[in-house]
Amino acid sequence: MTFDDVKEQTIAFEDPVRIRDADEEAATTTPKLRRRDSNISNGGNSRRRDSIDPAAALPIAYRTIYSAGIDIDRSMGIDEPGDQKKRDDLKKAGSKTAKELSELDWHTVSLNELYTRLSTSPVEGLSIEQVQRRLAECGKNTPSRPPSHHLRDLFSYFFGGFGSILLVASILVLVSWKPLGNPPAVTNLALAIVLLAVFFIQAAFNAWQDFSSSRVMASITGMLPDECHILRDGARTTVVATEIVPGDVLFFKAGIKLPADVRLIQVSSDSKFNRSILTGESIPLPATVDSTDDNYLETRCIGLQGTFCSSGSGVGVVLSTGDRTVFGRIARLAAQPNTGMTTLQKEVFLFCVVISMLMAVMIVIVIIVWATWLRKDHPGWINVPMLVVSCVSVAVAFIPEGLPIAVTASLTITANLMRKNKILCKSLKTVETLGAVSVICTDKTGTLTKNNMWVTESAIGYLEMTPRQAVDRQMTTKSKLQSNTALDQLHSVASLCNAGEFDVATSHLPLEQRKIDGDATDQAVLRFAETLGSVAEARAMWNRRYELPFNSKNKFMISVFSLEKRIGPNITLTGIESQTYTGDELLLTIKGAPDILVTRCDKYIDPDGVSCALDSNTRAAIENTKNKWSREGKRVILLARKVLPPSSTVASPSSWKFEREVMEYASSGLTLVGMVGIIDPPREEIPEVISTLRKAGIRIFMVTGDFVLTAEAIARECRIISNPSDRVHDVSYLRRDGAGEKSRSGLITSIVISGSELTTLSTLPKLRIVKELQARENIVGMTGDGVNDAPSLKAADIGIALGSGSDIAIEASDMVLLDKFDGIVEALEYGRVVFDNLKKTVAYLLPAGSYAELWPVVTNVVFGLPQILSSFLMIIICCFTDCAAATMLAFEKAESDVLLRPPRRPKHDRLVSWRLILQAYGFVGTLEAVCSFAMSYWYLQRQGIPFSTLWLGFGAMPDGMSSGTYTRRLNEASSIYFVNLVVMQWFNLMAVRTRRQSIFQTPPIFNKKTQNLYLFPAILFALLMTFFWLYIPTFQTSLGTTSVPVMYFFLPMAFGLCILLLEEGRKYAVRRYPKSILAKCAW
Repeated sequence: MTFDDVKEQTIAFEDPVRIRDADEEAATTTPKLRRRDSNISNGGNSRRRDSIDPAAALPIAYRTIYSAGIDIDRSMGIDEPGDQKKRDDLKKAGSKTAKELSELDWHTVSLNELYTRLSTSPVEGLSIEQVQRRLAECGKNTPSRPPSHHLRDLFSYFFGGFGSILLVASILVLVSWKPLGNPPAVTNLALAIVLLAVFFIQAAFNAWQDFSSSRVMASITGMLPDECHILRDGARTTVVATEIVPGDVLFFKAGIKLPADVRLIQVSSDSKFNRSILTGESIPLPATVDSTDDNYLETRCIGLQGTFCSSGSGVGVVLSTGDRTVFGRIARLAAQPNTGMTTLQKEVFLFCVVISMLMAVMIVIVIIVWATWLRKDHPGWINVPMLVVSCVSVAVAFIPEGLPIAVTASLTITANLMRKNKILCKSLKTVETLGAVSVICTDKTGTLTKNNMWVTESAIGYLEMTPRQAVDRQMTTKSKLQSNTALDQLHSVASLCNAGEFDVATSHLPLEQRKIDGDATDQAVLRFAETLGSVAEARAMWNRRYELPFNSKNKFMISVFSLEKRIGPNITLTGIESQTYTGDELLLTIKGAPDILVTRCDKYIDPDGVSCALDSNTRAAIENTKNKWSREGKRVILLARKVLPPSSTVASPSSWKFEREVMEYASSGLTLVGMVGIIDPPREEIPEVISTLRKAGIRIFMVTGDFVLTAEAIARECRIISNPSDRVHDVSYLRRDGAGEKSRSGLITSIVISGSELTTLSTLPKLRIVKELQARENIVGMTGDGVNDAPSLKAADIGIALGSGSDIAIEASDMVLLDKFDGIVEALEYGRVVFDNLKKTVAYLLPAGSYAELWPVVTNVVFGLPQILSSFLMIIICCFTDCAAATMLAFEKAESDVLLRPPRRPKHDRLVSWRLILQAYGFVGTLEAVCSFAMSYWYLQRQGIPFSTLWLGFGAMPDGMSSGTYTRRLNEASSIYFVNLVVMQWFNLMAVRTRRQSIFQTPPIFNKKTQNLYLFPAILFALLMTFFWLYIPTFQTSLGTTSVPVMYFFLPMAFGLCILLLEEGRKYAVRRYPKSILAKCAW
């Protein structure tokens, strides 16, 4: 789409933002716009599908290959002196590629020489034997895989997240065992082994997650087929693009991406190619058969792989495939670019950095306390090996080791769930962005409507008729043997100026069931024409010489014919015109938007079939008819014609200059034959979908090329506009002058802006509309299915294409809805749920896995108390008992208000906010820590070790108690602290399932809409892990764990129940008093 395309855009929406006027645009610096990191990006960084480029993105601005090396190193950020060798290598490769391309002469040879060189024929194509032989010689039409980065990936698997800290901690503990240990403590060796095991487990999980994500993305690619039409053995056939070979004769049309480099041998006059994937220039270039430039890359008779046919159709001969194409040669110059972290990854990374910094501060404090106080006043309390273990304990306590695992698992689980529901996301970025979408811009035809059109009204002059009435009138005139009737002329123009074709295989079926190849508008008009008479007979009377297909810029279609049968004028023209028609003239037929064509008409056909001057009264009647149909939501199409004298055209119809002449003659002097009103009903699910989206706080902008009244009617049917007509405004409502301000009443209003009004603001096509909304800090989703939607799909924060849409739209999108449009509601729900569930995961992990583990270390160092929870059991909580349950939270269903809340604001609604920290540390974490301390010291009190002896005791033991008994009792107290945390976390798990709703509203069992049965196996797994580490004698001896009396399993259940009840009370208060301080502090 170009900026001039605004002329045909109409926007309809409610509760709009104010669009700035031109003077405000000049006075205000608009923030620099850039799209978030994505695998699908604008210009040359578009990722291509399997048949073109499954894993490499291409830098833009390649007008000549010689500059490729320079452009690539810039795009890859090669600016440092240390990267000079890489820059030189790229330039050398670019020079080599430029030399190879400069030697190509496919664009300058004649077509006969072309066929001879490639041993092919434009009539027969290649034989099967030739194809098999060339497949063996040239290979499949796929690019070489880009250079792998296994070492870099392996490094990230091991040292991403908290991996490096775990490795350093295990080494330090191992050193504290030997040689620092005197005597060596077996528990330190066991702790080192466990830390090292967790280090490798985390790396293995990261690798599995990466592999799982790549499989999801590969399956997405596999579900988006890429086929092309080829001529082989004289028959037109469809093959997978990877199977084509040099010499194949390829057929293409608008919306098709070229699967290989081709020499064009036949093109329509309107054929154009968009080379933005190679050059970055979005303006399509005309296609020609003859060479227009000596430069292979500049000539217009060569179609390059990966470029899109934006209009027209044609035939080409495949020249090169795979790595031998221009795209393949350039792709080899650069490795796959680095993909930046997504918003969610940045937040998790930031959280890890903050936790690591706090951990480092605490470790420094421990070392300072030891060096300045404990080492002097209590030298026997903490020696150097114990200091190392204490520092490691601080690290283990502070770091929620299971968080990176749970986060990545949650995203992967959600992406797979969406895939099972036929919602395909091309990157995990898509999942997290969905929940923040605040505006959705949507196309109308094919997205909101069925794209299944039918003619419901027709008009000849001032006479309006239904199709049934038109058929009856036609039969009456035929029974009277009348010729040159008005309906005959309407039938002829509707049949001739039409790109639709009836499928011969369905010719035996009733008319409404017959298949028609063509767009929905052509299908509707052609079906209507067939009811008035045989389309085949009407077309047989004329020979098509030229055709300009309908496009969104012109908003009309032109077909030019020469006479084939003498009877033709008697059907198509008026009686007087048929008598003066010599047969040498050309017949120009045109159909399109009435607001564009009616001003070009100076005559019209009246109901009697006579050509009359188009006076003001008739124009007014036609205008009224058009407006009435438009208000009913119908698309209005005007049909007209013009006879061109033999000497009027100089250029041959096969010449590209002919289009210029035809456009000039179509600008005036047309004869209006008639109009038809076409209905394209909204999809059944659309009104409910729009209502749901609006309740979710998302504003809907419908952007369509239809007439403003038609757009308003459809928007009202789809519930995009729900206001009465007196509250539907035009662009003046958005102005800042007095007239605009006076009309405001404070009520939610609707805005319908037509193309001419958009032009007064500044040129705003779909692409500009998206960027204007983004500049106002909106997160924009764009839906569409057509070729003209691709630029805006790319520019939006998330582009959403329908699986039935064009190849270009699917290529440009971030997400594909394979089923119905109502999948967008489910996708939005998943997007919000995944963020909610990640917050729940963090809120679940932090109380026991971080806060309650830290205090035993702090009290040990500062207050001289024994470390009541061993470092080993801290690791077990983080990576075993808690991690499984945290991951299962990804399966939590949406809360009932998830689609009633306003969209998330990425800059304000953080994954880990101060409210969540207050909840995890200040409330649940404090309760769990206090209860666990109380249980452990109560047990020691009952075993003869009073708390007064331990407080500031720095290793003091009760009188008469042996060191062995004392150590055994401390190990038992440590195990009790561990069990207390594990059991209380079960209830915390039930509490964090919902952020606002009661557990009685969303029970985890016995309710299919809210249940999460995966939680119970996770709880059972935590219990089994408890028995595994505490009750096996071998572990008890080496790790210092012990069995726990049964009462210490049941008392924590009472504490956990208190947490659950307190949480229920907090949630009730938040629901009951949504503006209270408690609600403002709610996470």
